[in-house]
Amino acid sequence: MIEIVPYDPYWPALFETEAARIREAAGALVLRIEHVGSTSVPGLAAKPVIDIQVSVASLENPAAYSELLAQLGYSHVPLGPIDLVYPFYQRPAAWPATHHVHLCVLGSEQERRHLAFRDYLRSHSEVASEYAALKRRLAAAHDGLSLESRERYSLSKTEFVTSVLGRALPADRPRHA
Repeated sequence: MIEIVPYDPYWPALFETEAARIREAAGALVLRIEHVGSTSVPGLAAKPVIDIQVSVASLENPAAYSELLAQLGYSHVPLGPIDLVYPFYQRPAAWPATHHVHLCVLGSEQERRHLAFRDYLRSHSEVASEYAALKRRLAAAHDGLSLESRERYSLSKTEFVTSVLGRALPADRPRHA
């Protein structure tokens, strides 16, 4: 079952603890670690899963990251072509997970979009409230008992996320003469 719970003020501390574990294990491989996803937005109801975006110099050797994250209890969740730009790991391996790690290249479009979305929700509480309501409706519609159901839940948020990014990243809009 996909469960949306009220914001927990302990989530940032859980992120900091896990980020420290990743930094210690990865050393210079990791260039930036950010708390992303709904648990990173104060006051936002969310699935109780800490999403961590780990920025690296290159994704050309995914096995190195998979091995490193496996030592920390993470399992790679194959997501097809998205693995080339935003590989996904979860801990524990069995669902429901408590932590997600998303790898991306420092300065990439994936990194920029996820941080922009998070920052927009942090500074626009009314939009964050709309997002919470959407997530509750979608959680009721998708049981989350399979990877496919969890993917449908995530993909069902695409229109909302795209709308927010249109406001958060106005420089991405085409300019007309």
